[in-house]
Amino acid sequence: MDQPKIERVLRLMKLLTANNCLTIDEMADKLGLTPRTVYRYIDTFRDAGFVVKKANNCPRLDTNSPYFKDISELIHFTEEEAFILKSAIESIDENNLLKQNLKKKLYTVYDYNILADTIVSGKNGRNVQRLVQAFESKQQVVLKDYSSAHGNDIRDRVVEAYAFTTNYVQVWCYCLDDHKNKLFKMSRIEGVEILSEPWQFETAHHPGFIDVFRISSDELIPVKLKLSLRAANLLMEEYPLATKDLIKLSDTSWLFETKVCSLEGVGRFVMGLLDEVEVVDAPELEGYIGGMLERHQKCV
Repeated sequence: MDQPKIERVLRLMKLLTANNCLTIDEMADKLGLTPRTVYRYIDTFRDAGFVVKKANNCPRLDTNSPYFKDISELIHFTEEEAFILKSAIESIDENNLLKQNLKKKLYTVYDYNILADTIVSGKNGRNVQRLVQAFESKQQVVLKDYSSAHGNDIRDRVVEAYAFTTNYVQVWCYCLDDHKNKLFKMSRIEGVEILSEPWQFETAHHPGFIDVFRISSDELIPVKLKLSLRAANLLMEEYPLATKDLIKLSDTSWLFETKVCSLEGVGRFVMGLLDEVEVVDAPELEGYIGGMLERHQKCV
């Protein structure tokens, strides 16, 4: 296999393990390949012993495949951090040889993601070490005194922890309370207790998606918005990854088309800029915002 082909296969592997949902056609477009070639590469992965699963018409490599080591375990920058770093490098003068060398080294295979050492210290460091131990021994754990902003409470959570986000900020767990896969922030975990009970629900361990508003879920909701220049600038400043989903319509307007894991994040953004945002195609979002405004009026 020649080097360009190896590079394309590695890029495809990265797409198949990323926290987003891409169809065969979308992956083919990103890689500059035909859909038929993408299907052929995926068949090659299957022949090599990888397990390929499909959800919402989006194929993904199962991280439980034999001999499989998720590429994301080698990448400790979040996608958002890497995107900002890429933008900084792009701002260097085009004639600067250092810029060309950096781009060649950092983007050849991993697009905007780069390899880096990550320092995790203090309480988070101890908790990470215990969780890694639990991963390897496949044992259940207790997340001690977890402070939930969503539930507005502090209590222990019995979970099966199985994967970190790429910079150890959050951990994917199968929660035994409601039998759902959830993200838990490391900074909100007071301690980790490893239990003697082994995993009981390993087949249900499936990390969900993370949208540009940093919300996770295993479902995606399409939204299409028309933004004023001010709204577009605020969106890019607060959520840098949204830049990839923005299309400039004119000097004063932008189209934002993406898929979100929840209406909460995009809903907060729209409600804070009602005069600057037009919902073009997102019926679920319109219903969500209408309900929020109605409840707000009743409270006034």
